[in-house]
Amino acid sequence: MKWIATLCLAAYLLCPPTVAAQNRRVRPQIGLRPGLVITHSVRIVPGTYRLVAPTSLDSAAIVIRGNNITVDFSGASLEGAGAGADPDQGAGVAIRIEGGRNIRVVGARIRGYKIAIRAQGTRGLTLTGNDASHNWKPRLYSVIEHESLADWLSYHNNEKNEWLRFGAGFYLERVTGGEVRGNNVEQGMNGLLMTRTDSLRVQGNTFSFNSGLGIGLYRSSDNLIANNRLEFNVRGYSHRFYRRGQDSAALLLYEQSNRNIVVWNTATHSGDGLFLWAGQSTMDSGKGGANENVFYANDFSWAPTNAMEATFSRNTFLANRATGSDYGLWGGYSFESKVIANCFGKNRFGVAIEHGQDNLIAHNRFDQDSLAVRLWGDSIQPSDWGYPKHRDTRSRDYRIEKNVFAGNHLTVQAARTSGLELTGNDSLGSVPTGCVPGSVPIEYAGLIPKVAGVAPRIPASPLAARDRSAMVVDEWGPFDWKSPKLWPLDSSRTVPLRLAVLGPPGDWRVVDRRGIKSVDRVSGRVGDTVTVTPTGVDWELTLEYRRGPTVSPAGQRRGASVPYRFAYSRFEPAAEWLVKFFSAKDTSDARKGIGTPPILERRMSRLDLQWYRPLIPELPIERWSLQATTSIMLGAGEFTLRSISDDGIRVWVDQQLVIDRWTHHESTVDSAPLSSGRHEIKVEFFQDDGWTELRLEILKAPALLRSTANPGH
Repeated sequence: MKWIATLCLAAYLLCPPTVAAQNRRVRPQIGLRPGLVITHSVRIVPGTYRLVAPTSLDSAAIVIRGNNITVDFSGASLEGAGAGADPDQGAGVAIRIEGGRNIRVVGARIRGYKIAIRAQGTRGLTLTGNDASHNWKPRLYSVIEHESLADWLSYHNNEKNEWLRFGAGFYLERVTGGEVRGNNVEQGMNGLLMTRTDSLRVQGNTFSFNSGLGIGLYRSSDNLIANNRLEFNVRGYSHRFYRRGQDSAALLLYEQSNRNIVVWNTATHSGDGLFLWAGQSTMDSGKGGANENVFYANDFSWAPTNAMEATFSRNTFLANRATGSDYGLWGGYSFESKVIANCFGKNRFGVAIEHGQDNLIAHNRFDQDSLAVRLWGDSIQPSDWGYPKHRDTRSRDYRIEKNVFAGNHLTVQAARTSGLELTGNDSLGSVPTGCVPGSVPIEYAGLIPKVAGVAPRIPASPLAARDRSAMVVDEWGPFDWKSPKLWPLDSSRTVPLRLAVLGPPGDWRVVDRRGIKSVDRVSGRVGDTVTVTPTGVDWELTLEYRRGPTVSPAGQRRGASVPYRFAYSRFEPAAEWLVKFFSAKDTSDARKGIGTPPILERRMSRLDLQWYRPLIPELPIERWSLQATTSIMLGAGEFTLRSISDDGIRVWVDQQLVIDRWTHHESTVDSAPLSSGRHEIKVEFFQDDGWTELRLEILKAPALLRSTANPGH
């Protein structure tokens, strides 16, 4: 029988086993160590591995290199930043996959890094059952009362992997084929980022509660995105105060991302549900776009800005839900696009398209949108855009047919638009129409993507049906409702202050209070409102929750009935600022105004100015400056003095210059340490033109010095 064994060995060498066969084999077990290079299939010994990654994103704690490799991490966790570290301390790459074919990473739990898994140049990549939650994200500087432009994002450029600075659970570059299935990325900045990545199946994942994107594509085409939960990927929102989104999104398609199929996803409560943009190359040349993408049976509702935004491109929007947003679909410069059988409801605008051409809007239901369809062209277009210089951008040739309008203030409004055909539309007054995502008239059934293995249902979510009040964004991003939280119902500066008890069902009681004159109740249930009257400028209220299991914002799990403490505090040292304003009408440089006779003097309790046009009537729109002085007294402890400025700022503490950014710049964060005791503070600020932002604050946290800038710019 020896010849049989020899024949079997020869057959193995000539025809190595398939990947599926390798997956059935018993793999050798190994432990992890920094710098490990994995070149064959292995199973990682279960346990928690504290591995600090190199700070360079071109290196990694662990490298996978080769072909036909499966690495099974089931039961193994990789941790970068130490326990209790702020989210902006995550650094480096945990796992780097370098090229290769048929690479599988299964069951890893990765947290505390800038990027959990980075794959480059891989053909046939499979990521399944991995949890890359609680990795890097930046501190946010918008507050309850108003946003800060320091938090705005810009994903517009990624030709040189500029997106790496944003971090991600998974960052895929030049990957072809494979699948990303059943993974989880929450409480980071981005879930999955794909650049120059094609023919990938992204299905059944949860990429939610991130402060940037759920999924982002750049020059990535022919991918399937199906049955994913992409919820609460948002920043720049404060209920009843502002709703901007700051270019966060559940799903982003940028720069020549074509022929992607997006079906049966829930993508609610995000800055935009869908954000599609043709790209800078199209803007400059007028050529290309992000074209032939199909969006079918998705829920993009409850976006602060646009449920769907798709511009300068040709695409199909079929049987999606887009409710409760500013715009159901913003389609500026869209052409030859099909908007069919979608459910628009309770938006400010249902569909709004400027400079669009040859678009079809048919069989949609518009239920209680203020204005159902708005079409227009502007007489003047931005002079720095190349697009209108190379393209015919007249607003023209629309077919609006067989739509149902119910309870809309206005149905169709068109301006500077030619070739508009309206046929067979019904207006039902205030009668609600109802609408089921996925339902398509038979004459358009051929547009439904034919993809195997996709469940015809939107993934269930306990929060998807809630309105925009469910979005609560603090300095680390969106609240995930997995633990209790105290949050102001009004301005945080209101006295007495009403605090809502948010979170999973359960009971609470007051366990500690400091600097508080009165609390109107000392126990109750989640959903209650607690009214607090503080005695001074430094106070804290601490509650204890009991009942169900909880997961803290840092990912710490507690079982049912295990107490969970949570608090709300405020610290704002008393100050009276003497502020002198100067004008520089005779020069383009506002810095030269300081030292001239002031045009205005004000006393203010805080330095916090934000506007495009001055809220102080006596100030000119541009070219002005100010000088502000105050004296403060700080108790024992360490403190941080933090400024946000647009344009220039200088700050002196006790006649020592501690912040010097005397330049024309966008909203930028600076900080300096501050000790206890009495201090004399002087601030000089100038504003040339555009957006004005000046905020100076003192915080009881020396660690804040580590986080002084947002990577979005």
